[in-house]
Amino acid sequence: MLDRRLIQNFDWVLLLVLLMQAGISILNLYSATYPIREMGGSEIFLKQIYWFLIGFAVLLLATTFNYYALERLAYPAYFFAIALLILVLFAGRVTSGSQRWLSLGPVSFQPSELAKIVMVVVLAKFFSVRGEYKKYRLRDLWQPFILTAIPCFLILKEPDLGTGLFLALISISMVLIARVNWKSLVILIGASGLAAPLIWFGLKEYQQKRVLSFLSPEMDPLGTGYHINQSKIAIGSGQFWGKGFLKGTQTRLHFLPEQHTDFAFSVLAEEWGLIGSVILLLIYLFMILWGLNIAKNSKDRFGSMIATGIVAIIFWQVVINVGMVTGLLPVVGIPLLLFSYGGSSLISTMAAMGILMNISMRRFMFQ
Repeated sequence: MLDRRLIQNFDWVLLLVLLMQAGISILNLYSATYPIREMGGSEIFLKQIYWFLIGFAVLLLATTFNYYALERLAYPAYFFAIALLILVLFAGRVTSGSQRWLSLGPVSFQPSELAKIVMVVVLAKFFSVRGEYKKYRLRDLWQPFILTAIPCFLILKEPDLGTGLFLALISISMVLIARVNWKSLVILIGASGLAAPLIWFGLKEYQQKRVLSFLSPEMDPLGTGYHINQSKIAIGSGQFWGKGFLKGTQTRLHFLPEQHTDFAFSVLAEEWGLIGSVILLLIYLFMILWGLNIAKNSKDRFGSMIATGIVAIIFWQVVINVGMVTGLLPVVGIPLLLFSYGGSSLISTMAAMGILMNISMRRFMFQ
């Protein structure tokens, strides 16, 4: 039975923001898939509604237990996630040349989505158990490096460059929040710069072409540069007020590729213009600031580090996707959080938001 104080301290504000985000997402997805009947547009739209309903159930479930139990489950969950990532390399479903999905009957899911949350929890456990160092040095960080490198390597083998780099960014963010000696930080940045040529030659040919098309989209306007060129046209044509709901020409004529997944933001920008885009980004900004406030007010370091990691997930996913569709970053296939179509991403994100609410609700229990 739930403590009455937990119900009294339920984070209604965050729940209302998520409901608002869900409404905008579903409305945008309806436009993005209308009237693509031959592609199952109505089916995609209905599926996303079901995913949101399941997601909110998962969110509420994630608020019912004491989040500190996650500390005991951190390493078992980590090894379970690693096992799934290994399994997907051997038995995963291949889609568009990448082997990222595991099928359980009629349902498919991406183990890499689970890996994001598990990575946050296991690093939170590491930094909370070690206590508050004055500042971490390189020799103190070999364990987080290995914990991050293993899932990143497995995800890159799928291949999924975007998610692999995204996972690394989450880990780096948590390490920086935990405080790193500035000399160690300089060494890490220098080593990353020296490793850049090795990373480049380790990329597959299509991944190299994506980076080159980012630097010069006109190099192959009908090939690797097509996605970003059409996205820029859609966003720019929306201007200040937008063309109106269901009136976006790039969307209606299907010039915009992956308009219900990776380029969902471009659909919004074309139909609702700068005003709609700013409103959506302000919602994400509110989530980030609210999450940072929860991290600040958490009564233990474990909860604070988990909240920080979840904020990093929100921040980097929004930055990468919006930067990608606007041409500021290479196209790496990262969907927009709680906005693009996809069950695995949606469920994992809602679970993370439920844990964030859990930390907020229990902040008084440690007083």
